[in-house]
Amino acid sequence: MANLISLFLLSLSMISLIYNVNLLAHGSTKVESTKFYDFKVQTKRVTKICSSKDIVTINGMFPGPVVYAQEDDRIIVKVTNMTPFNVTIHWHGVRQRLSCWYDGPSLITQCPIQAGQSFTYNFTVVQQKGTFFWHAHVSWLRGTVYGAMIVYPKTGVPYPFKFPFQEHIIILGEYWLQDLQQLENATIASGGPPPITDAYTINGHPGPNYNCSTNDVYQIDVIPGKTYLLRLINAGLNTENFFAIANHNLTIVEADAEYTKPFTTNTVMIGPGQTLNVLVSANQPVGKYSMGVAPYESGRMIIYQNVSAIAYFNYIGTPADSLSLPAKLPKLDDELAVKTVMDGLRSLNRVNVFKEIDKNLFVTIGLNVQKCHSKKPKQNCQFMHNGVMAASMNNISFVDPNISILEAYYKKIKEIYTEDFPDTPPKFYDFVNGAPNNIPYDTQSLNGTRTKVLKYGSRVQVILQDTRIVTTENHPMHFHGYSFYVVGYGTGNYNPLAAQFNLVDPPYMNTIGVPSGGWAAIRFVADNPGVWYMHCHLDIHKSWGLGMVFIVNNGKGELESLPHPPPDLPQC
Repeated sequence: MANLISLFLLSLSMISLIYNVNLLAHGSTKVESTKFYDFKVQTKRVTKICSSKDIVTINGMFPGPVVYAQEDDRIIVKVTNMTPFNVTIHWHGVRQRLSCWYDGPSLITQCPIQAGQSFTYNFTVVQQKGTFFWHAHVSWLRGTVYGAMIVYPKTGVPYPFKFPFQEHIIILGEYWLQDLQQLENATIASGGPPPITDAYTINGHPGPNYNCSTNDVYQIDVIPGKTYLLRLINAGLNTENFFAIANHNLTIVEADAEYTKPFTTNTVMIGPGQTLNVLVSANQPVGKYSMGVAPYESGRMIIYQNVSAIAYFNYIGTPADSLSLPAKLPKLDDELAVKTVMDGLRSLNRVNVFKEIDKNLFVTIGLNVQKCHSKKPKQNCQFMHNGVMAASMNNISFVDPNISILEAYYKKIKEIYTEDFPDTPPKFYDFVNGAPNNIPYDTQSLNGTRTKVLKYGSRVQVILQDTRIVTTENHPMHFHGYSFYVVGYGTGNYNPLAAQFNLVDPPYMNTIGVPSGGWAAIRFVADNPGVWYMHCHLDIHKSWGLGMVFIVNNGKGELESLPHPPPDLPQC
């Protein structure tokens, strides 16, 4: 019996040793704790805005369950697909230090989890804390499959601002009466733009401005004199949104899970893929105050849903039948309101941004019009000049491969992708004011699964330039596996002789809204080996091809090298 006990203890020690070595191999220098979650992908029937339908959810929840952790914790999530749809989960904003296999974008780092299959995501949030979120990264399932991920500082480490009385998660979304996969397929097949969303939502609730939704409204009950931390997340599919609370200021203290210098404003614009933490003081007379969400109409040829979602910031003691004070939102095309907030975002402390650049890329982003090759042009070529809508980076529309690029890269499988994504666009011209928009001029983009290979440790600058081939538009560009310093941005065409850069305290972000008719400059060090997707977080633009892939080669030794794939990695 004693020998059995000794053998059991020895086994436990070995398991613990292997686990600690695994953590170290994934970039963590200290073992904290492990959080386990069980995600069941399943359908649920919901009734909203006078209509019932089945939606895809996690554990029957909409929005899905919140994932909680602390900095440097390991997170293990078993995802079991109980629907007929393919699915993956992306952990948005998590830099996946040496855990690229668990990043989640379908056909980029993994094949999707098919019906009846499971896959366990296993990663550490290395030196990260703040507001993140998770979402499906297949087709348009992100429209209902999403939830918050909150990573707290280590025990005993305070926030760099006064501790709030309470915290609340506010997830902005879009709700569609039509099945999302059918909607995406029909939109792509039409060659034209998607229909407008049927409603905006706040934590899944559209609020009283929509039909049959008087009681389908989210509410926060607050105590006069207290300060609240709101964790804002935009999980919407295709719309950037303004957010404001009637008669209350918002003090931004974090953007994309990185602390910022406190900046106070009365409204924010938050694009899909972005997160903001704001402090709100309940310093107004007792009453019911609207939290309003409306679209930022940056695209001049785009039709938007113009009905606002409403939630309530309700003071305890307010009579139940009280009317809410309306939130004052900017004009829907107010670029100055967007710029004002962006100007106010600064890293909390001084940072050391590199000045010498090893790889410099100038990348145009925007929409294209492809020539119609369909035998049924009235059905399939419904955009301007009887063309087909597309989107591109440096005039390349990204095409999903048949297997994941990461697997092809790791196993050296040929003819899945190429390594020739261009450093510059094929032509230089007045991108903002003089871009041609008539077929057969330069509206046609090339199709391809092109990647850009970076040497480990290289210092990279990317200039993202919006174009007006079809229309200028604010593009929320998201970079998987990395955060980056936003060292500059502006309107018009990027001019290296006139551009003003901030190398002292620029914000450190993972999703940047490239200004409509403007540009943004980002910098990062390529120190995380693997395959990393950069794409517009407006899903229709991603579907049209507005994305590309960076491949970061291995450095030296295990701590600079991509680990082996997990044994349960889904197969295509």
